[in-house]
Order: sequence, then C-alpha cells, then structure tokens
Amino acid sequence: MTQGQEPVERLIELLARLPGLGPRSARRAALHLMRKRDLLLAPLAEAMAEVARTVKPCLECGNLSTGDRCRICSDPKRDATLICVVQDVADLWAMERASAYRGRYHVLGGLLNALDGTGPDELGLPRLAERVRDGVAEVILALPATIDGQTTAHYVADILPDGVSATSLAQGVPVGGELDFLDDGTIGAALRARRRL
Repeated sequence: MTQGQEPVERLIELLARLPGLGPRSARRAALHLMRKRDLLLAPLAEAMAEVARTVKPCLECGNLSTGDRCRICSDPKRDATLICVVQDVADLWAMERASAYRGRYHVLGGLLNALDGTGPDELGLPRLAERVRDGVAEVILALPATIDGQTTAHYVADILPDGVSATSLAQGVPVGGELDFLDDGTIGAALRARRRL
C-alpha cells in the first residue's frame, strides 16, 4: 500500500460493512466518490456528519427525528387511537410510502429472539404497553411473517390491556402477483385469508 491510500482503504472497509455492499462493490463506490469529489464525496460527508450530529430516535415511537418527537408523533391530524407496531424504521417508511395509514407507530428495533438474547425490555415492549393505556383502541401488528415475527406479534397481543384490539396485516398474494411465482407459504396464507367478493 502506498502512502496516502490509508484513508481510501478505510473508506472502502467502512462501505463494505453496509448491507448489500461487499468489498468489490465498496471499492467501486469509493472510486466513484473519489472521481466525483465535489459533486458527491464532499456533500455526502457533510450530510453524514449532520445526520450523526442531529438525528436520534423519537422518544415516543422510535422513528428517526431531529427533535425529541418525530413529525408523525407531533402531527395532531394523526389518529392517536391507532398504533402500528413495526420491526424497524425501514418498515415505518414503507407504510408511509403507501399513504394508506394515518395513525401512529411504535418501532421495536428488532424481534423477540431467545438465541440472540433479544427480550421484551430490549424491544421497548413495556414502553409500548404504557403508550397503549392512553386511549389506544387498536394495535396493528405489521411484523414479518417469520417465526420471530409471529412470536413477537403474539407476545404483543398478550400484553395489551382488555379493550384494545390487536390486528395484523393480511398475508397472501400481493397486488399484481402471479401464483406461479409465489412460494407455498404465501399461497397457503392467501387461501386462509380469502374473502367473499
């Protein structure tokens, strides 16, 4: 390694830790950033420094925010009687992209998993139970259709106080999906969740 390459190697090493990027992709990305130093590298470095300095979890729901409460929790037009429980912020963003939900959220930051040592306290489930006591009528469990996701959903449903409804997202054939391309589990879930036309 020649002198002066250490920062570039460090950049490649850090980029390679990102999901979806391996060492080769990280190397290509780093070289592209270096070629577009003024257009990409400097603004990216500034944006990352600002995010590191200002963005933190919302104290109420766990979404990302620059203040103590995120824009969703601060919005008086959101339905405070609905809480949608999601695994992580990416799931919250997906729900918001659909523009079909106008309630509030609770971001777990993971799923219950005894092997990993992830229990109710690590996921903030006691905090969720407290939030639900304040006039919430329904908790929508928008968790993955995995064993850990279903275990977490059942746990959350069990800790809800009487009178609070627990629902889950429907599972099955996606809009525009073709049966030939679906796995057996998805087809089975779609059959169980069928409804009258």
